[in-house]
Amino acid sequence: MPEIPLHSPLSKAATGIAGLDGITGGGLPRGRTTLLEGAPGCGKTVLALQSLVHGARHDGEPGLFVAFEESPERLMANAAGFSWAMDELTEDKLLFLDARVDPDLITSGDFDLSGLLAMVQAHMQRSGVRRVVFDALDAVLSLMEDPAAVKREVHRLHNWVLAHGLTTVITAKVDRNEDGAPHGQLDFLQYMVDCSIRLRHSIRQGVSQRSIRVAKYRGTAFEENEAPLLIGPAGLEVAYVSGHAGPPGGVSSERLSSGIEDLDVMFGGGYFRGAGILLTGAPGTAKTTLCGAFAKASCQRGDATLFASFDSRPEEVIRNLRSVNVDLGPELDSGQLEFYAARAISGNAEFHLMRIRALAEAGQVRCLVVDPVSALAKQGNSEVAHGVAERLVDWCKGRGITVLFTSLLDHAHPEAVSTPLHISTIADTWINLSYLVQGGERNRALSIIKSRGTHHSNQVRELLLENTVVRLSEVYSAGGEVLMGTLRWERERSERLAAMQKERQYDAAQRRLRAHILSLEAQVQALHSELEMAQSEAAELSSEQADQNQESTAARIDRRVMRGSKPDGQGA
Repeated sequence: MPEIPLHSPLSKAATGIAGLDGITGGGLPRGRTTLLEGAPGCGKTVLALQSLVHGARHDGEPGLFVAFEESPERLMANAAGFSWAMDELTEDKLLFLDARVDPDLITSGDFDLSGLLAMVQAHMQRSGVRRVVFDALDAVLSLMEDPAAVKREVHRLHNWVLAHGLTTVITAKVDRNEDGAPHGQLDFLQYMVDCSIRLRHSIRQGVSQRSIRVAKYRGTAFEENEAPLLIGPAGLEVAYVSGHAGPPGGVSSERLSSGIEDLDVMFGGGYFRGAGILLTGAPGTAKTTLCGAFAKASCQRGDATLFASFDSRPEEVIRNLRSVNVDLGPELDSGQLEFYAARAISGNAEFHLMRIRALAEAGQVRCLVVDPVSALAKQGNSEVAHGVAERLVDWCKGRGITVLFTSLLDHAHPEAVSTPLHISTIADTWINLSYLVQGGERNRALSIIKSRGTHHSNQVRELLLENTVVRLSEVYSAGGEVLMGTLRWERERSERLAAMQKERQYDAAQRRLRAHILSLEAQVQALHSELEMAQSEAAELSSEQADQNQESTAARIDRRVMRGSKPDGQGA
Protein backbone atom coordinates (compact mmCIF):
# COMPACT_ATOMS: atom_id res chain seq x y z
CA MET A 1 0.00 0.00 0.00
CA PRO A 2 1.24 3.53 -0.66
CA GLU A 3 2.43 5.49 2.31
CA ILE A 4 0.26 8.56 2.92
CA PRO A 5 0.06 10.88 5.94
CA LEU A 6 -2.80 9.70 8.13
CA HIS A 7 -2.47 12.20 10.99
CA SER A 8 -5.50 14.34 11.68
CA PRO A 9 -6.68 16.73 14.40
CA LEU A 10 -9.78 14.51 14.71
CA SER A 11 -9.68 12.62 18.03
CA LYS A 12 -9.50 8.86 17.48
CA ALA A 13 -10.07 5.84 19.70
CA ALA A 14 -7.58 3.02 19.14
CA THR A 15 -9.04 -0.41 18.49
CA GLY A 16 -5.92 -2.32 19.57
CA ILE A 17 -5.84 -3.92 16.11
CA ALA A 18 -2.54 -2.58 14.82
CA GLY A 19 -3.35 -2.96 11.13
CA LEU A 20 -6.76 -1.31 11.45
CA ASP A 21 -5.35 1.52 13.53
CA GLY A 22 -2.71 1.96 10.83
CA ILE A 23 -5.27 2.10 8.04
CA THR A 24 -7.41 4.64 9.90
CA GLY A 25 -4.47 6.67 11.17
CA GLY A 26 -5.17 6.00 14.84
CA GLY A 27 -8.49 4.23 15.24
CA LEU A 28 -12.22 4.96 15.11
CA PRO A 29 -13.65 8.48 15.43
CA ARG A 30 -13.98 9.30 19.11
CA GLY A 31 -17.47 10.44 20.16
CA ARG A 32 -18.94 9.47 16.77
CA THR A 33 -20.52 6.47 15.09
CA THR A 34 -18.83 3.75 13.06
CA LEU A 35 -20.73 1.23 10.93
CA LEU A 36 -19.36 -2.31 10.47
CA GLU A 37 -20.98 -4.14 7.58
CA GLY A 38 -20.45 -7.61 6.28
CA ALA A 39 -21.91 -11.01 5.58
CA PRO A 40 -22.00 -13.70 8.28
CA GLY A 41 -18.56 -14.91 9.34
CA CYS A 42 -16.67 -11.76 8.38
CA GLY A 43 -15.60 -10.93 11.95
CA LYS A 44 -17.86 -7.97 12.75
CA THR A 45 -18.62 -9.05 16.32
CA VAL A 46 -14.99 -9.97 17.02
CA LEU A 47 -13.78 -6.57 15.81
CA ALA A 48 -16.37 -4.68 17.85
CA LEU A 49 -15.73 -6.63 21.05
CA GLN A 50 -11.94 -6.46 20.61
CA SER A 51 -12.09 -2.67 20.39
CA LEU A 52 -14.13 -2.55 23.61
CA VAL A 53 -11.63 -4.75 25.45
CA HIS A 54 -8.72 -2.57 24.30
CA GLY A 55 -10.46 0.64 25.34
CA ALA A 56 -11.32 -0.73 28.77
CA ARG A 57 -7.85 -2.17 29.45
CA HIS A 58 -5.48 0.33 27.83
CA ASP A 59 -7.35 3.62 27.42
CA GLY A 60 -9.35 3.67 30.64
CA GLU A 61 -12.66 3.86 28.75
CA PRO A 62 -15.35 1.50 30.10
CA GLY A 63 -17.31 -0.23 27.37
CA LEU A 64 -20.84 -1.55 26.91
CA PHE A 65 -21.75 -4.32 24.48
CA VAL A 66 -25.42 -4.34 23.49
CA ALA A 67 -26.22 -7.78 22.07
CA PHE A 68 -29.25 -8.22 19.80
CA GLU A 69 -28.52 -11.77 18.60
CA GLU A 70 -26.24 -13.68 20.98
CA SER A 71 -26.49 -13.92 24.74
CA PRO A 72 -23.74 -12.34 26.86
CA GLU A 73 -22.84 -15.81 28.14
CA ARG A 74 -22.22 -17.12 24.60
CA LEU A 75 -20.24 -14.00 23.72
CA MET A 76 -18.03 -14.45 26.78
CA ALA A 77 -17.55 -18.14 26.02
CA ASN A 78 -16.61 -17.43 22.40
CA ALA A 79 -14.20 -14.64 23.39
CA ALA A 80 -12.45 -16.95 25.84
CA GLY A 81 -10.70 -18.53 22.87
CA PHE A 82 -8.75 -15.31 22.31
CA SER A 83 -5.83 -14.05 24.38
CA TRP A 84 -7.80 -11.09 25.74
CA ALA A 85 -8.14 -12.30 29.37
CA MET A 86 -11.61 -10.77 29.53
CA ASP A 87 -12.24 -12.40 32.90
CA GLU A 88 -9.69 -10.00 34.37
CA LEU A 89 -11.86 -7.00 33.49
CA THR A 90 -14.30 -6.02 36.22
CA GLU A 91 -17.95 -5.40 35.44
CA ASP A 92 -17.50 -1.66 35.73
CA LYS A 93 -14.93 -1.81 32.87
CA LEU A 94 -16.72 -4.07 30.38
CA LEU A 95 -20.48 -4.57 30.55
CA PHE A 96 -22.94 -6.62 28.49
CA LEU A 97 -26.56 -5.76 27.87
CA ASP A 98 -28.82 -8.57 26.66
CA ALA A 99 -31.15 -6.86 24.19
CA ARG A 100 -32.29 -9.94 22.30
CA VAL A 101 -35.85 -10.07 21.12
CA ASP A 102 -37.90 -13.24 21.37
CA PRO A 103 -38.27 -14.53 17.80
CA ASP A 104 -41.86 -15.53 18.60
CA LEU A 105 -42.71 -11.96 19.64
CA ILE A 106 -45.54 -10.39 17.68
CA THR A 107 -45.33 -6.61 17.55
CA SER A 108 -48.37 -4.39 17.63
CA GLY A 109 -48.45 -0.65 17.60
CA ASP A 110 -45.43 1.60 17.55
CA PHE A 111 -42.00 0.26 18.45
CA ASP A 112 -39.00 2.39 19.33
CA LEU A 113 -35.57 2.28 20.94
CA SER A 114 -36.30 4.70 23.76
CA GLY A 115 -36.28 2.02 26.45
CA LEU A 116 -32.98 0.59 25.19
CA LEU A 117 -31.34 4.00 25.17
CA ALA A 118 -32.55 4.63 28.69
CA MET A 119 -30.79 1.44 29.86
CA VAL A 120 -27.59 2.46 28.06
CA GLN A 121 -27.74 5.86 29.76
CA ALA A 122 -28.16 4.20 33.13
CA HIS A 123 -24.95 2.22 32.54
CA MET A 124 -23.23 5.43 31.51
CA GLN A 125 -24.17 7.13 34.75
CA ARG A 126 -23.26 4.13 36.90
CA SER A 127 -20.02 2.95 35.22
CA GLY A 128 -18.91 5.90 33.14
CA VAL A 129 -19.27 4.03 29.84
CA ARG A 130 -17.48 5.81 26.97
CA ARG A 131 -17.64 3.17 24.24
CA VAL A 132 -20.74 1.32 23.07
CA VAL A 133 -21.31 -1.47 20.58
CA PHE A 134 -24.74 -2.18 19.11
CA ASP A 135 -24.18 -5.65 17.67
CA ALA A 136 -26.57 -6.81 14.90
CA LEU A 137 -28.82 -3.74 15.10
CA ASP A 138 -30.58 -4.97 11.96
CA ALA A 139 -31.93 -7.92 13.98
CA VAL A 140 -34.13 -5.75 16.16
CA LEU A 141 -35.04 -3.30 13.41
CA SER A 142 -36.28 -6.20 11.31
CA LEU A 143 -39.30 -6.25 13.63
CA MET A 144 -40.39 -2.98 12.07
CA GLU A 145 -42.28 -3.36 8.83
CA ASP A 146 -42.40 0.35 8.09
CA PRO A 147 -39.14 1.61 6.45
CA ALA A 148 -39.91 5.11 7.65
CA ALA A 149 -40.06 3.86 11.23
CA VAL A 150 -36.71 2.14 10.78
CA LYS A 151 -35.11 5.37 9.58
CA ARG A 152 -36.72 7.29 12.43
CA GLU A 153 -35.29 4.98 15.08
CA VAL A 154 -31.85 4.90 13.52
CA HIS A 155 -31.80 8.67 13.47
CA ARG A 156 -32.93 8.66 17.10
CA LEU A 157 -30.04 6.33 18.00
CA HIS A 158 -27.48 8.30 16.00
CA ASN A 159 -28.49 11.67 17.45
CA TRP A 160 -28.52 10.27 20.99
CA VAL A 161 -24.98 8.89 20.56
CA LEU A 162 -23.67 12.21 19.27
CA ALA A 163 -25.40 14.11 22.06
CA HIS A 164 -23.66 11.99 24.70
CA GLY A 165 -20.26 11.92 22.97
CA LEU A 166 -20.03 8.12 22.91
CA THR A 167 -17.62 6.27 20.65
CA THR A 168 -20.11 3.93 19.03
CA VAL A 169 -19.89 0.90 16.76
CA ILE A 170 -22.93 -0.49 14.97
CA THR A 171 -22.68 -3.87 13.25
CA ALA A 172 -25.09 -4.94 10.54
CA LYS A 173 -25.39 -7.81 8.10
CA VAL A 174 -25.39 -7.16 4.38
CA ASP A 175 -25.96 -9.18 1.25
CA ARG A 176 -24.43 -8.61 -2.17
CA ASN A 177 -26.01 -7.43 -5.40
CA GLU A 178 -25.11 -9.04 -8.70
CA ASP A 179 -22.45 -6.38 -9.19
CA GLY A 180 -20.94 -7.19 -5.79
CA ALA A 181 -22.13 -4.04 -4.06
CA PRO A 182 -23.48 -4.53 -0.51
CA HIS A 183 -27.12 -3.88 0.22
CA GLY A 184 -29.29 -4.34 3.27
CA GLN A 185 -31.96 -2.88 5.49
CA LEU A 186 -29.63 -0.18 6.82
CA ASP A 187 -28.11 1.06 3.56
CA PHE A 188 -29.08 4.62 4.42
CA LEU A 189 -26.93 4.39 7.59
CA GLN A 190 -23.80 4.55 5.45
CA TYR A 191 -24.62 8.19 4.67
CA MET A 192 -25.32 9.00 8.30
CA VAL A 193 -22.28 7.63 10.11
CA ASP A 194 -18.86 9.28 10.19
CA CYS A 195 -16.96 6.05 9.51
CA SER A 196 -18.06 3.06 7.43
CA ILE A 197 -16.03 -0.18 7.38
CA ARG A 198 -16.87 -3.16 5.21
CA LEU A 199 -15.71 -6.70 5.92
CA ARG A 200 -15.72 -9.49 3.38
CA HIS A 201 -15.31 -13.26 3.57
CA SER A 202 -15.00 -15.44 0.48
CA ILE A 203 -13.72 -18.85 -0.55
CA ARG A 204 -11.26 -18.88 -3.45
CA GLN A 205 -10.41 -22.31 -4.82
CA GLY A 206 -11.19 -23.81 -1.43
CA VAL A 207 -9.12 -21.30 0.57
CA SER A 208 -10.75 -18.89 3.03
CA GLN A 209 -9.96 -15.22 2.38
CA ARG A 210 -11.10 -12.35 4.59
CA SER A 211 -10.59 -8.65 3.95
CA ILE A 212 -11.47 -5.24 5.35
CA ARG A 213 -11.92 -1.86 3.70
CA VAL A 214 -12.65 1.59 5.08
CA ALA A 215 -15.35 2.93 2.76
CA LYS A 216 -15.55 6.39 4.33
CA TYR A 217 -14.05 8.33 7.20
CA ARG A 218 -15.05 11.95 7.63
CA GLY A 219 -12.50 14.51 8.66
CA THR A 220 -9.34 12.48 8.11
CA ALA A 221 -7.21 10.72 5.53
CA PHE A 222 -7.22 6.91 5.47
CA GLU A 223 -6.06 3.99 3.38
CA GLU A 224 -8.80 3.31 0.83
CA ASN A 225 -7.58 -0.03 -0.49
CA GLU A 226 -8.80 -3.40 0.73
CA ALA A 227 -6.55 -5.06 3.30
CA PRO A 228 -6.37 -8.77 4.21
CA LEU A 229 -7.95 -9.79 7.50
CA LEU A 230 -7.38 -12.81 9.74
CA ILE A 231 -8.98 -14.16 12.88
CA GLY A 232 -6.22 -15.61 15.01
CA PRO A 233 -5.38 -16.36 18.65
CA ALA A 234 -5.16 -12.65 19.45
CA GLY A 235 -8.42 -11.84 17.68
CA LEU A 236 -8.57 -9.86 14.48
CA GLU A 237 -5.35 -9.09 12.66
CA VAL A 238 -5.23 -6.73 9.69
CA ALA A 239 -2.36 -7.10 7.25
CA TYR A 240 -1.43 -3.47 6.97
CA VAL A 241 2.33 -2.95 6.86
CA SER A 242 3.88 0.49 6.88
CA GLY A 243 7.40 -0.45 5.85
CA HIS A 244 8.79 2.91 4.76
CA ALA A 245 10.02 4.25 8.05
CA GLY A 246 13.33 2.44 7.70
CA PRO A 247 15.50 0.83 10.36
CA PRO A 248 16.90 2.88 13.25
CA GLY A 249 20.02 4.70 12.10
CA GLY A 250 19.15 4.50 8.40
CA VAL A 251 20.44 2.14 5.75
CA SER A 252 23.28 -0.12 6.87
CA SER A 253 26.53 -0.72 4.96
CA GLU A 254 27.49 -3.67 7.16
CA ARG A 255 28.34 -6.82 5.26
CA LEU A 256 26.96 -10.20 6.30
CA SER A 257 28.48 -13.50 5.26
CA SER A 258 26.37 -15.76 3.07
CA GLY A 259 27.92 -18.75 4.82
CA ILE A 260 29.84 -19.64 1.63
CA GLU A 261 33.26 -18.01 1.38
CA ASP A 262 33.44 -18.15 -2.41
CA LEU A 263 30.04 -16.45 -2.72
CA ASP A 264 31.11 -13.69 -0.34
CA VAL A 265 34.06 -13.02 -2.64
CA MET A 266 31.70 -12.70 -5.62
CA PHE A 267 29.84 -9.97 -3.70
CA GLY A 268 32.96 -8.23 -2.51
CA GLY A 269 32.26 -9.09 1.12
CA GLY A 270 28.76 -10.57 1.43
CA TYR A 271 25.17 -9.30 1.65
CA PHE A 272 24.19 -5.91 3.05
CA ARG A 273 22.46 -6.02 6.44
CA GLY A 274 18.78 -5.24 6.08
CA ALA A 275 18.70 -6.20 2.40
CA GLY A 276 16.19 -8.41 0.64
CA ILE A 277 17.96 -11.34 -1.04
CA LEU A 278 16.15 -13.50 -3.59
CA LEU A 279 17.30 -17.01 -4.56
CA THR A 280 15.61 -18.47 -7.62
CA GLY A 281 15.99 -21.82 -9.28
CA ALA A 282 14.38 -25.04 -10.36
CA PRO A 283 13.85 -27.88 -7.87
CA GLY A 284 17.10 -29.44 -6.70
CA THR A 285 19.38 -26.51 -7.50
CA ALA A 286 20.42 -26.20 -3.80
CA LYS A 287 18.28 -23.20 -2.78
CA THR A 288 17.63 -24.67 0.67
CA THR A 289 21.34 -25.46 1.04
CA LEU A 290 22.24 -21.80 0.54
CA CYS A 291 19.49 -20.84 2.99
CA GLY A 292 20.93 -23.20 5.59
CA ALA A 293 24.45 -21.86 5.10
CA PHE A 294 23.18 -18.30 5.59
CA ALA A 295 21.17 -19.26 8.69
CA LYS A 296 24.22 -21.00 10.17
CA ALA A 297 26.45 -17.97 9.55
CA SER A 298 23.80 -15.63 10.98
CA CYS A 299 23.52 -17.61 14.21
CA GLN A 300 27.30 -17.78 14.56
CA ARG A 301 27.37 -13.98 14.29
CA GLY A 302 24.94 -13.82 17.19
CA ASP A 303 21.90 -12.77 15.13
CA ALA A 304 18.60 -14.31 16.18
CA THR A 305 17.35 -16.12 13.07
CA LEU A 306 13.98 -17.45 11.93
CA PHE A 307 13.77 -20.16 9.25
CA ALA A 308 10.31 -20.45 7.65
CA SER A 309 10.02 -23.62 5.60
CA PHE A 310 7.02 -24.46 3.42
CA ASP A 311 8.52 -27.58 1.84
CA SER A 312 10.00 -29.65 4.67
CA ARG A 313 9.78 -30.24 8.39
CA PRO A 314 12.59 -28.86 10.58
CA GLU A 315 13.94 -32.37 11.22
CA GLU A 316 14.20 -33.01 7.48
CA VAL A 317 15.89 -29.68 6.79
CA ILE A 318 18.48 -30.29 9.52
CA ARG A 319 19.16 -33.88 8.37
CA ASN A 320 19.54 -32.88 4.72
CA LEU A 321 21.88 -29.97 5.46
CA ARG A 322 24.16 -32.18 7.53
CA SER A 323 25.08 -34.02 4.31
CA VAL A 324 27.04 -30.91 3.25
CA ASN A 325 28.44 -30.24 6.73
CA VAL A 326 25.90 -27.51 7.61
CA ASP A 327 24.57 -28.55 11.03
CA LEU A 328 21.79 -26.33 12.40
CA GLY A 329 21.08 -28.62 15.35
CA PRO A 330 23.22 -26.76 17.92
CA GLU A 331 21.73 -23.39 16.91
CA LEU A 332 18.21 -24.78 17.19
CA ASP A 333 18.93 -26.30 20.61
CA SER A 334 20.42 -23.04 21.91
CA GLY A 335 17.42 -21.00 20.79
CA GLN A 336 19.50 -18.86 18.44
CA LEU A 337 17.54 -20.39 15.55
CA GLU A 338 13.78 -20.91 15.38
CA PHE A 339 11.80 -22.79 12.76
CA TYR A 340 8.35 -22.03 11.40
CA ALA A 341 7.28 -25.04 9.36
CA ALA A 342 3.92 -25.25 7.62
CA ARG A 343 2.42 -26.47 4.40
CA ALA A 344 1.35 -23.55 2.23
CA ILE A 345 -1.97 -25.26 1.55
CA SER A 346 -2.79 -25.35 5.29
CA GLY A 347 -3.97 -21.74 5.32
CA ASN A 348 -4.07 -18.61 3.27
CA ALA A 349 -0.96 -16.61 2.49
CA GLU A 350 -1.94 -13.78 4.85
CA PHE A 351 -2.11 -16.24 7.74
CA HIS A 352 1.46 -17.36 7.11
CA LEU A 353 2.66 -13.77 6.80
CA MET A 354 1.17 -12.83 10.16
CA ARG A 355 2.58 -15.92 11.87
CA ILE A 356 6.04 -15.16 10.51
CA ARG A 357 5.79 -11.54 11.62
CA ALA A 358 4.59 -12.53 15.09
CA LEU A 359 7.45 -15.02 15.57
CA ALA A 360 10.01 -12.54 14.24
CA GLU A 361 8.81 -9.82 16.62
CA ALA A 362 8.67 -12.16 19.61
CA GLY A 363 12.18 -13.48 18.94
CA GLN A 364 13.68 -10.08 18.03
CA VAL A 365 14.90 -11.69 14.83
CA ARG A 366 17.73 -10.01 12.86
CA CYS A 367 17.78 -12.49 9.95
CA LEU A 368 14.84 -14.23 8.29
CA VAL A 369 14.79 -17.11 5.79
CA VAL A 370 11.62 -17.97 3.84
CA ASP A 371 11.91 -21.15 1.75
CA PRO A 372 10.20 -20.94 -0.68
CA VAL A 373 8.08 -17.79 -0.78
CA SER A 374 6.62 -19.00 -4.09
CA ALA A 375 4.72 -21.67 -2.14
CA LEU A 376 2.38 -18.90 -0.97
CA ALA A 377 1.05 -18.64 -4.52
CA LYS A 378 -0.50 -22.10 -4.43
CA GLN A 379 -4.16 -22.82 -5.04
CA GLY A 380 -6.45 -20.14 -3.68
CA ASN A 381 -3.65 -17.65 -2.96
CA SER A 382 -2.45 -16.66 -6.43
CA GLU A 383 -4.25 -13.31 -6.31
CA VAL A 384 -2.78 -12.24 -2.96
CA ALA A 385 0.63 -13.92 -2.92
CA HIS A 386 2.49 -11.07 -4.61
CA GLY A 387 1.12 -8.56 -2.11
CA VAL A 388 2.09 -10.86 0.77
CA ALA A 389 5.68 -11.20 -0.45
CA GLU A 390 5.98 -7.47 -1.08
CA ARG A 391 4.64 -6.56 2.37
CA LEU A 392 6.98 -9.09 3.97
CA VAL A 393 10.03 -7.51 2.34
CA ASP A 394 8.83 -3.99 3.21
CA TRP A 395 8.17 -4.98 6.80
CA CYS A 396 11.63 -6.56 7.15
CA LYS A 397 13.34 -3.53 5.65
CA GLY A 398 11.43 -1.23 7.97
CA ARG A 399 12.94 -3.09 10.92
CA GLY A 400 16.43 -3.68 9.59
CA ILE A 401 15.86 -7.44 9.24
CA THR A 402 17.91 -9.20 6.56
CA VAL A 403 15.53 -11.46 4.65
CA LEU A 404 16.60 -14.29 2.35
CA PHE A 405 13.73 -15.80 0.42
CA THR A 406 13.66 -18.41 -2.32
CA SER A 407 11.35 -18.72 -5.26
CA LEU A 408 10.79 -21.80 -7.34
CA LEU A 409 11.13 -21.49 -11.11
CA ASP A 410 9.45 -23.73 -13.64
CA HIS A 411 12.58 -23.84 -15.79
CA ALA A 412 16.28 -24.42 -15.33
CA HIS A 413 17.65 -21.87 -17.78
CA PRO A 414 19.77 -19.16 -16.18
CA GLU A 415 18.92 -16.69 -18.93
CA ALA A 416 15.18 -16.83 -18.10
CA VAL A 417 15.08 -13.98 -15.60
CA SER A 418 11.53 -13.95 -14.22
CA THR A 419 9.78 -15.18 -11.10
CA PRO A 420 6.23 -16.51 -10.63
CA LEU A 421 5.39 -13.85 -8.04
CA HIS A 422 7.17 -11.09 -9.97
CA ILE A 423 9.02 -10.09 -6.81
CA SER A 424 12.46 -9.84 -8.36
CA THR A 425 12.04 -6.08 -8.73
CA ILE A 426 11.70 -5.55 -4.98
CA ALA A 427 14.76 -7.64 -4.10
CA ASP A 428 18.06 -5.86 -3.53
CA THR A 429 20.09 -8.91 -4.49
CA TRP A 430 19.05 -11.65 -6.90
CA ILE A 431 20.96 -14.93 -7.18
CA ASN A 432 19.89 -17.47 -9.77
CA LEU A 433 20.65 -21.18 -9.44
CA SER A 434 20.38 -23.33 -12.54
CA TYR A 435 21.40 -26.57 -14.18
CA LEU A 436 23.96 -26.92 -16.95
CA VAL A 437 23.50 -30.18 -18.86
CA GLN A 438 26.65 -31.30 -20.67
CA GLY A 439 27.95 -34.69 -21.71
CA GLY A 440 25.08 -36.55 -20.08
CA GLU A 441 25.50 -34.76 -16.74
CA ARG A 442 23.45 -32.20 -14.85
CA ASN A 443 25.62 -29.76 -12.93
CA ARG A 444 24.57 -26.87 -10.69
CA ALA A 445 25.49 -23.33 -11.65
CA LEU A 446 25.24 -20.04 -9.76
CA SER A 447 25.12 -16.52 -11.11
CA ILE A 448 24.34 -13.10 -9.65
CA ILE A 449 21.71 -11.30 -11.69
CA LYS A 450 21.77 -8.10 -9.66
CA SER A 451 23.00 -6.67 -6.38
CA ARG A 452 22.14 -3.05 -5.69
CA GLY A 453 24.80 -0.79 -4.27
CA THR A 454 27.77 -3.15 -4.60
CA HIS A 455 30.15 -4.54 -7.18
CA HIS A 456 29.47 -8.19 -7.96
CA SER A 457 30.87 -10.87 -10.22
CA ASN A 458 29.29 -11.52 -13.61
CA GLN A 459 30.66 -15.06 -13.80
CA VAL A 460 28.65 -18.27 -13.91
CA ARG A 461 30.28 -20.50 -11.28
CA GLU A 462 29.77 -24.22 -10.69
CA LEU A 463 28.19 -24.93 -7.29
CA LEU A 464 29.69 -28.01 -5.64
CA LEU A 465 28.01 -29.77 -2.72
CA GLU A 466 30.70 -31.80 -1.03
CA ASN A 467 30.70 -33.82 2.17
CA THR A 468 32.79 -31.27 4.02
CA VAL A 469 31.99 -27.95 2.38
CA VAL A 470 29.77 -26.06 -0.04
CA ARG A 471 31.95 -24.21 -2.51
CA LEU A 472 32.06 -22.55 -5.91
CA SER A 473 34.66 -23.67 -8.41
CA GLU A 474 36.66 -21.20 -10.46
CA VAL A 475 35.27 -20.56 -13.91
CA TYR A 476 36.77 -22.85 -16.56
CA SER A 477 36.13 -22.16 -20.22
CA ALA A 478 37.40 -23.77 -23.39
CA GLY A 479 36.71 -22.48 -26.88
CA GLY A 480 34.38 -19.83 -25.48
CA GLU A 481 32.27 -22.40 -23.59
CA VAL A 482 32.07 -22.83 -19.83
CA LEU A 483 32.71 -26.47 -18.88
CA MET A 484 31.56 -28.18 -15.71
CA GLY A 485 31.54 -31.66 -14.23
CA THR A 486 33.07 -34.56 -16.14
CA LEU A 487 33.63 -32.54 -19.29
CA ARG A 488 35.69 -30.10 -17.30
CA TRP A 489 37.55 -32.94 -15.60
CA GLU A 490 38.30 -34.61 -18.94
CA ARG A 491 39.44 -31.36 -20.52
CA GLU A 492 41.60 -30.50 -17.53
CA ARG A 493 43.07 -34.04 -17.54
CA SER A 494 43.80 -33.78 -21.24
CA GLU A 495 45.50 -30.44 -20.70
CA ARG A 496 47.48 -31.85 -17.78
CA LEU A 497 48.66 -34.80 -19.91
CA ALA A 498 49.58 -32.44 -22.74
CA ALA A 499 51.47 -30.23 -20.31
CA MET A 500 53.26 -33.26 -18.89
CA GLN A 501 54.21 -34.39 -22.43
CA LYS A 502 55.54 -30.94 -23.22
CA GLU A 503 57.47 -30.93 -20.00
CA ARG A 504 59.05 -34.28 -20.83
CA GLN A 505 59.96 -33.05 -24.30
CA TYR A 506 61.46 -29.94 -22.78
CA ASP A 507 63.49 -32.00 -20.31
CA ALA A 508 64.80 -34.22 -23.15
CA ALA A 509 65.73 -31.19 -25.23
CA GLN A 510 67.43 -29.67 -22.22
CA ARG A 511 69.42 -32.86 -21.70
CA ARG A 512 70.46 -32.96 -25.36
CA LEU A 513 71.55 -29.34 -25.26
CA ARG A 514 73.50 -29.85 -22.06
CA ALA A 515 75.33 -32.86 -23.61
CA HIS A 516 76.11 -30.90 -26.76
CA ILE A 517 77.38 -27.97 -24.72
CA LEU A 518 79.58 -30.29 -22.71
CA SER A 519 80.88 -31.79 -25.96
CA LEU A 520 81.60 -28.37 -27.37
CA GLU A 521 83.27 -27.29 -24.17
CA ALA A 522 85.46 -30.41 -24.33
CA GLN A 523 86.37 -29.63 -27.92
CA VAL A 524 87.18 -26.06 -27.00
CA GLN A 525 89.40 -27.29 -24.18
CA ALA A 526 91.22 -29.64 -26.54
CA LEU A 527 91.76 -26.83 -29.02
CA HIS A 528 93.09 -24.64 -26.24
CA SER A 529 95.56 -27.38 -25.36
CA GLU A 530 96.65 -27.74 -29.01
CA LEU A 531 97.02 -23.98 -29.27
CA GLU A 532 99.19 -23.84 -26.21
CA MET A 533 101.38 -26.66 -27.54
CA ALA A 534 101.71 -24.96 -30.91
CA GLN A 535 102.54 -21.65 -29.29
CA SER A 536 105.13 -23.37 -27.08
CA GLU A 537 106.72 -25.08 -30.10
CA ALA A 538 106.79 -21.79 -32.00
CA ALA A 539 108.53 -20.09 -29.08
CA GLU A 540 111.08 -22.86 -28.86
CA LEU A 541 111.78 -22.60 -32.58
CA SER A 542 112.24 -18.85 -32.31
CA SER A 543 114.67 -19.31 -29.40
CA GLU A 544 116.66 -21.92 -31.26
CA GLN A 545 116.85 -19.65 -34.31
CA ALA A 546 118.13 -16.78 -32.22
CA ASP A 547 120.71 -19.01 -30.58
CA GLN A 548 121.83 -20.27 -33.94
CA ASN A 549 122.16 -16.72 -35.31
CA GLN A 550 124.18 -15.65 -32.30
CA GLU A 551 126.43 -18.72 -32.57
CA SER A 552 126.99 -18.13 -36.26
CA THR A 553 128.03 -14.50 -35.67
CA ALA A 554 130.42 -15.46 -32.89
CA ALA A 555 131.98 -18.19 -35.04
CA ARG A 556 132.58 -15.77 -37.92
CA ILE A 557 134.33 -13.33 -35.64
CA ASP A 558 136.43 -16.08 -34.19
CA ARG A 559 137.53 -17.21 -37.66
CA ARG A 560 138.67 -13.75 -38.63
CA VAL A 561 140.64 -13.42 -35.44
CA MET A 562 142.21 -16.67 -36.08
CA ARG A 563 143.17 -15.57 -39.61
CA GLY A 564 144.63 -12.36 -38.34
CA SER A 565 141.88 -10.23 -39.70
CA LYS A 566 140.19 -7.53 -37.78
CA PRO A 567 136.61 -8.15 -36.62
CA ASP A 568 133.85 -6.52 -38.62
CA GLY A 569 133.61 -2.78 -38.11
CA GLN A 570 137.26 -2.24 -36.95
CA GLY A 571 139.94 -0.32 -38.98
CA ALA A 572 143.35 -1.63 -40.19
